Amino acid sequence: MAPPAQRPGCQIGGRSRESLARGLRATLSEQHRQASGQPAAGGLEVRQLSYRYPTGQLALDGMTFSLGHGERVALVGPSGAGKSTLLLHLNGLLPAILPKSPAEPAVYVAGVPVVPAQLSLIRRQVGLLFQDPDDQLFCPTVQDDVAFGPLNAGHGLDEVRRRVAQSLSAVGLPDAGPRNPAQLSVGERKRVCLAGLLACEPSVLVLDEPTASLDPRARRQLQGILRSFPGLQLIATHDLDFVLDLCTRVLVIDAGRLQADGPPERILSDPLLMDRHGLEVPWRLRPNNVSR
Repeated sequence: MAPPAQRPGCQIGGRSRESLARGLRATLSEQHRQASGQPAAGGLEVRQLSYRYPTGQLALDGMTFSLGHGERVALVGPSGAGKSTLLLHLNGLLPAILPKSPAEPAVYVAGVPVVPAQLSLIRRQVGLLFQDPDDQLFCPTVQDDVAFGPLNAGHGLDEVRRRVAQSLSAVGLPDAGPRNPAQLSVGERKRVCLAGLLACEPSVLVLDEPTASLDPRARRQLQGILRSFPGLQLIATHDLDFVLDLCTRVLVIDAGRLQADGPPERILSDPLLMDRHGLEVPWRLRPNNVSR
């Protein structure tokens, strides 16, 4: 397996949400380049995190919460609530200028602040799955895409081959290595992206709308894959049935603020809370459909 061509790193400048999307591919390359070694297990903490886009839009407003290792946590809220913006802060893709001191409001991963001096450590712990798999796949074959992170982390070819085979098997695509990602379905491409993250052996997975555009079979496959991951997961989604099937905790955010935090059944069955934040109670939690 020949190493994919090294791509120059790129830090997102953050002029607008559109420019962020255009920069994701290049930033992913830098994220993988900085990865190295085995991540330590740990949780995630967000302390008084605020962020305003250059347009003046306040996207995050004093966000504070902590998540423990091994939790599967859903992040829900209306469109524009700040979910994707929050996820981009968790491994230093935002803001464009990171805080230099942990004394400033910050994100912590396993107790380590997300500051420039710690980005190498942070980015080998936090694997970020983008909503659109085409923002994350840029190599000519599946195996090259999955190998990109471990290769740029400096692992030898034997170890890279092992990780590629193991990760593709874990996502149910053991024979897809020689294929062109463009020939795969959306669900398969998302699984390839997830394999690329798993090959880097992160302790935290951060997923942005992972079930979007998936058919029921692909959705079930993804759920099984995520159930087998032992680390912390934070999943931004509008798929509330998926939340009920998979997650043990829900964070509701709106207008850049944390509005509610608790068990899925309690949070998602509250009609006043859900309506206030542009959501609907899932059908199975509505009174006439709850099993007695």
